[in-house]
Amino acid sequence: MAESMQAPVRHRRRFRPKHPIAHLVLCVGAVFMVGPFLWQLSTSLQSFGESVSVPPTFLPHSPQWSNVTTVFGALPFGRELVNTTVMTIARTVGQVLFSALAGFAFARMQFRGRGVLFAVFLSVTMVPYQVFLLPQYQIMQKLGLLNTLVALFLPGMFSAFGTFLMRQFFRQLPIEIEEAARIDGANILQIFWRIMLPMAAPGMIALGVLVIIWSWNDLLWPLVVNSDPRQMPVSAGLASLQGQYTTNFPVLMAGSLLASLPVIIVFVVFQRHLMSGIAFSGVKG
Repeated sequence: MAESMQAPVRHRRRFRPKHPIAHLVLCVGAVFMVGPFLWQLSTSLQSFGESVSVPPTFLPHSPQWSNVTTVFGALPFGRELVNTTVMTIARTVGQVLFSALAGFAFARMQFRGRGVLFAVFLSVTMVPYQVFLLPQYQIMQKLGLLNTLVALFLPGMFSAFGTFLMRQFFRQLPIEIEEAARIDGANILQIFWRIMLPMAAPGMIALGVLVIIWSWNDLLWPLVVNSDPRQMPVSAGLASLQGQYTTNFPVLMAGSLLASLPVIIVFVVFQRHLMSGIAFSGVKG
């Protein structure tokens, strides 16, 4: 009876790394990955003198919270955030939809020249992004869309990589489900919209997260196609804070930190879906 009254003994598990060298390499990598973000956070709270001092100052002596409010005075920050949100949502919705349509066609439909056409799609992914800048700029100019929000997101709604990712995902889905739907009388559009598209939700979420991160941080295309500060996204607006002779680094870092928060939240929330979607599609690296 006395023994039954005794509290159960809990054995604490000791952390014993099985691969210490691998853990050491991962820790060093983590420091290099997190280090720039911590430096950005520290600089955003420093005074201008501390940010340019030699040797560099890591911890601010007196945090300058006013740097955050200075960003809103130096830039139309709220409007630029709205522009960035519109650009990101339009690119994400368009690219996920068009990539799903093209990926399903390449994965499930049989038509003449499918292999050659898909090889052309893959070859596009091997061309540097800068090569497309001039043709895309000329197209936007011919359409009269320069300095507009449409010019920011229209070319980004189509992606060869997204098509490749969704094709790989659709190829992993069981063919028996599609055959059963055909026997029940469903046509190709019904199979795509009602059966295959819901099953491809993890892959679409993974692609959507990648597009959100890429679109939110995109800088080169907005600078090329847009010179109107009222139509700029926040990435291009922050770039305008860099002066020719000097730059207010604390204000620039405070603005960059504010601009990074939404995409960090998106990545943290959808991190598991991103990893599982890419792993299921069979795309590595």
